[in-house]
Amino acid sequence: QVQLVESGGESVQSGGSLSLSCAASGRTFTIHNMGWFRQAPGKEREFVAAIRWIGGDKNYADSVQGRFTISKDLVQNTMSLQMNMLKPDDTAVYYCAAARQPPLSFVVSEYDFWGQGTQVTVSS
Repeated sequence: QVQLVESGGESVQSGGSLSLSCAASGRTFTIHNMGWFRQAPGKEREFVAAIRWIGGDKNYADSVQGRFTISKDLVQNTMSLQMNMLKPDDTAVYYCAAARQPPLSFVVSEYDFWGQGTQVTVSS
């Protein structure tokens, strides 16, 4: 099993920046990829960004491309999401996820482990 704990969610104003962090523990050697997803009230959970745990591949949703940056620290077993130029539409609960399978996926069901989520609220 892999345990994931997110932190860093806050309320910010439109145009502001925020950094989220995800700490992984347990059987981290089983992780192939990690990703960030988000879920706004009344909406389905959606892909934000993903990163290959070993290697440099990254993938972003079109809606955050150029504004968000995903990164990792293999020594600390952490993953981060730097979010710049935040918009009210970015308001959601942000979830960290880990996948045991190789494809760098944007599909919710292809991730095996999930954190509890952290709330990001962007006001206009």
